[in-house]
Amino acid sequence: MKFALLQLNLTVGDIDGNAVKIINAVKTAKEQKAELCVTSELALLGYPPRDLLLDQTFIKRAWRKLEEIAEALKDAPPVLIGIAEPNLTGQGRPLYNSAVLLSSGKILNKFHKILLPTYDVFDEARYFEPSFSPQYFELGGTKIGISICEDIWNDKDFWKTKRYDYDPVESLASQNVKCVINLSASPFTIGKQKIREAMLGSIAKKHSIPFLYVNQVGGNDDLVFDGRSCAFDSNGVLTARGKAFSEDILIVDIKSDTGNIYKDDFMPEAELWNALVLGTGDYINKCGFKKAILGLSGGIDSALTAAIAAEAIGKENVTGVLMPSVYSSKGSIEDSLEVAKRIGIKTLTIPIKNIMGVFSDSLKEAFAGLSEDITEENVQSRIRGNLLMALSNKYGAMLLTTGNKSELAVGYCTIYGDMSGGLAVIADVPKIMIYNLANWINKTKNNLIPQAIIDKAPSAELRPNQTDQDSLPPYDVLDAILYRHIELYKSGEEIVAEGFDKKTVEKILNLVGKAEFKRRQAAPGLKVTDRAFGTGWRMPIACKINL
Repeated sequence: MKFALLQLNLTVGDIDGNAVKIINAVKTAKEQKAELCVTSELALLGYPPRDLLLDQTFIKRAWRKLEEIAEALKDAPPVLIGIAEPNLTGQGRPLYNSAVLLSSGKILNKFHKILLPTYDVFDEARYFEPSFSPQYFELGGTKIGISICEDIWNDKDFWKTKRYDYDPVESLASQNVKCVINLSASPFTIGKQKIREAMLGSIAKKHSIPFLYVNQVGGNDDLVFDGRSCAFDSNGVLTARGKAFSEDILIVDIKSDTGNIYKDDFMPEAELWNALVLGTGDYINKCGFKKAILGLSGGIDSALTAAIAAEAIGKENVTGVLMPSVYSSKGSIEDSLEVAKRIGIKTLTIPIKNIMGVFSDSLKEAFAGLSEDITEENVQSRIRGNLLMALSNKYGAMLLTTGNKSELAVGYCTIYGDMSGGLAVIADVPKIMIYNLANWINKTKNNLIPQAIIDKAPSAELRPNQTDQDSLPPYDVLDAILYRHIELYKSGEEIVAEGFDKKTVEKILNLVGKAEFKRRQAAPGLKVTDRAFGTGWRMPIACKINL
């Protein structure tokens, strides 16, 4: 029996556009003799729809469109489509997270998600009512089990623990299904596909049932979906894998265990590059922009952001802006021009010395008797932010911010200054990973980033001879502390117990807490690690805690 796993790049809210993609994909799959087509989770709506789900008109439009799809595909093979279904029982939450089976122009069956995640970026209990029983249907005499995303992430033997009391896969296996299909919208993080495949292979082998996994691809807001739909035989052996970070129609024959295994690159730097490029391009395009603009400082962060943007939307659509001040070194200006030349993007140069003078004169009376401090440094950053926003408005170009995760964590950034923009491309990439990615780019993409940029000491150049390490510990130490605190949820006491200097840990964790008000006002950043600042980070601003 041939299945077509429809791995599509869908846009949240674009019911009409998503429907066209689904219809075209099913027709293509028909030409390849598919007997059942399967979309990803909530495919018709795009994932994650978030509070669009609270709009009853939106849900009704989706169901009208579903009927149109059924009619358009009446001569095509059956198709399972992800959609939100109204809960008409009068009890519980208003919707089900559903998969609907269309065949011969009709809606035949409806299947509901059982396990509703409410951690990290997920808040499905806000919208959906769960199902409580295994769900399956028969096609050509074959009993096929249906599960949706989280339903497969609760195997106690693989995880050595249980997130939920109920295991939908175990229940399906008890019904003697001949295969299990999972409709997913599983966001990318570095290394996650290896975990997915290990888990799916383990479950397939444990229950002696073939598994088919369909994942969404593309960027929607802060989330990037890597695709990589896959299939496993009843022995837990990988028999098919879809393309990574690209649309695909993966044909799988569960009776002959045949399918194409797309050759993938699981190197962290390769995954990171592909995710950032896809996420940046989709964010810019899905927000209605064609061009991007960013400040070039001569530092590694802006160089990397420029390289990602050029790859994502085309170098001809990216402009780098140099805004030298009296503190900008000749080397930084030369490095900025060189990296722009290597990447192939346009540049503008707007010196800010005179503007700084106007600000200084305007504030002279108000600042009388007060010594210069970080205030004056921040004014420089805010001048640059205003200039970049003006250019963004005038050119109709998305402004990309260039700060990294390490800086955002400790507040080493200026609100309404270098934080201004529409997308924070590398906001979830720690500084050490920035260097690793830059070196990988140079090895694989013909030395796009000048070695001088990689070798120089990081500096905001807001005062004479400034370096980041004047205010922060070395980045390897900083990132190690931040990783333990942010992604492993460790307290200061636990981090110190691992051998880190107590005063350094206390300083860093204090900075993380104090910077929350900045992060709440930051541009959306692309999530690539297990815990990013954004949808899945829900910290109070006004609070007092013991570190």
